[in-house]
Amino acid sequence: MIVPTVRVTDMARAVDFYTHVLDFAQVGTWPAMADPSFSVLTRDGAELHLSSHGGDGVIGQAIAVLVPEVDALFAQFRAHGLDPAHKPQSPVHQGPTDQSWGTREFYADDPDGNTLRFIRR
Repeated sequence: MIVPTVRVTDMARAVDFYTHVLDFAQVGTWPAMADPSFSVLTRDGAELHLSSHGGDGVIGQAIAVLVPEVDALFAQFRAHGLDPAHKPQSPVHQGPTDQSWGTREFYADDPDGNTLRFIRR
């Protein structure tokens, strides 16, 4: 299993976004909900790590999340507060898009500008 670590600048803000908007479950944060710290999240059996430690990755990365259905998931995230208004020129941020390579996907940016690409193959 490969588990991505996403670099964030404010752990409390990041955990709030990932758990309330993107429906991840928080397993734990160490040493505490402060900075720097490290959090483990899960969603649909997959694990994601968040780190506010300076040496753990870079801000602005992209993470692919394979899902069985994107349209209902996008609607669910929008109902929980996902706001794509910051990327009006990006159709894939505005809603699920059929890509020429055969996937249907949408993108969601966290508060630090890391992009989660929700993809149905």
